[in-house]
Amino acid sequence: MSEDCLFCKIVAGEIPSEAVYQDEHVYAFRDINPVAPSHVLVVPRRHIAALDEIQDGDEDLLGRLLVASKKVAEQENLSNGYRVLTNTGPDSGQVVFHLHFHVIGGRKLGAMA
Repeated sequence: MSEDCLFCKIVAGEIPSEAVYQDEHVYAFRDINPVAPSHVLVVPRRHIAALDEIQDGDEDLLGRLLVASKKVAEQENLSNGYRVLTNTGPDSGQVVFHLHFHVIGGRKLGAMA
């Protein structure tokens, strides 16, 4: 855990969130600024700042994050489709430097640039 990380504090229960899914490795909660009717953030419980900081040996955790993203989509009834994305670094729009995947759906989404 990183002491100054917002998402670490959410995972630790120090900051309230609306949990959607959780297990021993992953925590998923509703985004407070949703861009679609369903917008859930899927984060590892272990602090990793961004995708470019993963290391050999993190393959299992990354797989767990993607499986959790699928479970979130199922729970949210996103059978018509959904988007899973992550931002890496300030130029991508990453604001919170704790690896997280956005699961977004519930409406027709436009094409990505």
